[in-house]
Amino acid sequence: MEGKTKGQIEAQISEAIIKFEREYMGRGPTEAKTYIIKDMVFVRLKGVLTPAEEQLAKTAEGADLIKRTRMQLLEGARVLLENMISEITGCQVQSMHTDVSTKTGERVIIFTLDKNLEETFS
Repeated sequence: MEGKTKGQIEAQISEAIIKFEREYMGRGPTEAKTYIIKDMVFVRLKGVLTPAEEQLAKTAEGADLIKRTRMQLLEGARVLLENMISEITGCQVQSMHTDVSTKTGERVIIFTLDKNLEETFS
């Protein structure tokens, strides 16, 4: 991470998450944006739902199924994601939080870190 700007680190995290989504989840988002805010990394992904999930999301039961399935898949990859963020930032991940909107097709992933990353940028 040494010598990199905040924007470069944010872009690197976005690229890594897009790659993860494509390889692990089977489909990448249409857009990804990462924000470093003190000791948090906030990742916003747009267009994560497949066409089949978009159809399924039209009912309350389908939306619930999508949320539960996506949560279970991400929990299974928690260690992989945390290691990826740690390697990029040089910080240990304290926790990971995520949710997916079945209305907008967006997913957010928030990582809390053991250090305030903003202090490391000049």
